[in-house]
This record gives sequence, structure tokens and C-alpha cells, in this order.
Amino acid sequence: MTADPTPLTPPSRALAIGAHPDDIEFGSGATLARWAAAGTEVHFLILTDGSKGTWNIDDDPHALVQTRKTEAREAATTLAHATVHFGEFVDGELESDRAGRELVCRVVREVRPQIVLGHDPWQRYRLHPDHRHAGWLTVDGIVAARDPHFFTGIGGEHHRPDSLLLFEADEPNHFERADGWTAVKADALLCHRSQWRSTMGIDPELDSDARAVAVQAFRTRVDDSAATTDGFQERFRILTDL
Repeated sequence: MTADPTPLTPPSRALAIGAHPDDIEFGSGATLARWAAAGTEVHFLILTDGSKGTWNIDDDPHALVQTRKTEAREAATTLAHATVHFGEFVDGELESDRAGRELVCRVVREVRPQIVLGHDPWQRYRLHPDHRHAGWLTVDGIVAARDPHFFTGIGGEHHRPDSLLLFEADEPNHFERADGWTAVKADALLCHRSQWRSTMGIDPELDSDARAVAVQAFRTRVDDSAATTDGFQERFRILTDL
């Protein structure tokens, strides 16, 4: 499929679905920030509880869940004043099952987004199973949400989004402008302080000067991930025949 460089018109509502706290920001943060500034009502659905998001064997998983919820809300507000929905499936144990499809279906029908964003389940050589399953649940949940005879007992009228944008795509065919929005994307990601060491390469125990250098290195990494010869972009696989 030929790549389409034309950005979408910011929708009235968008729903971004991620496996873990911070996945949405990494995959589509600049796009969501730009849309929110243009008036889009943004919603996050975070499928797992983030309880395995630490390298410290002595961390309390139950306390970490609450920390990551707080961080997720702060990041969503920083990025797009977004409403956060929590799936609360156990981190590392997400499955492409009926319970997950029902949850995605329910949230899609509740939010009624014009555009849904999520992990590309067809990405090759992906190691983390939660990302694969989150992608499948996004696709399968949209199919369920659009047809009235799926999950008839959960309430809400069936709803068909206009477009699905898949981030982390092997074969992107759509690009959204990120010029001027990578800084707020980094700001939102840095709200996830529990992930500084493991995901962002920032040692929170460094002295203030060294920590500032590490934070700036992460900001540069965010810029570099969006840099192209034509400015800054976030890349997606777009599906419109939903």
C-alpha cells in the first residue's frame, strides 16, 4: 500500500489503547498532544496493571500498581488532558481472550471514538507478549463494538470508528506531524518515574547535574525517534475499512 503523507483531521474523540502505562505515549504521544490542542477529546485504555514494570526484586507489586496508575493519570493530563480507563489485567499475563475483547468493545461503545490507536499486532519478531495481545484485542474489540450482536449484555449502542492507527508498525503507510510536539511527548513520558531506570535509561539516584544530563539524553532520544528528512513524524499503519 502506498504511504499517505496527509495527516488526518483531528477527530472529535480518539481512543488510544496500550498494553502498559507509557506505551501510548511512546507510540502516539505527539499526535495525541497535537490533536488535543486542536480540540480532540482523548481517552486512554491501559490494559494491564503494570505490576511487573520494575527491575528491583524487592519492589512490592501491589504498591507499584498504584504508583503506575498515578503516573499514568499525570502523564495523560500532561499530554492531552486525557481520560484514563484501566483494564487491570495482570502485567505479563494478557491474553487475546473473551474478557479482553469484551472490555475493549465496552470502552469503544462508551467513548464512541472516530479514531482508535493501538499496537500493531502484525509486527514481526515482537518479544513482549502483552504488546502482541494488546494489538489483537484492539482489532478484535473494534470488530465486536461495531456489530450489534456482539456482547449484547454489556450495554451501549454498537459503534464503528472511522479509522484505526497502529503504532510500532513494520510497514507504516501513514504519517502524522510531530513538529513542535515531541517536547510534550517527552514531558508525559517523564511522568512515569518508576520507569526511568528500566525504560528510559535514567538513574533517579544520580546527583541533580548528572540526572539532568540523562533526562536531556532521553529527550534527544524521543526527538531522534521522530526525526525524518521532512521534519518530525509519528508513523502508523492506517486501516480505514472497519
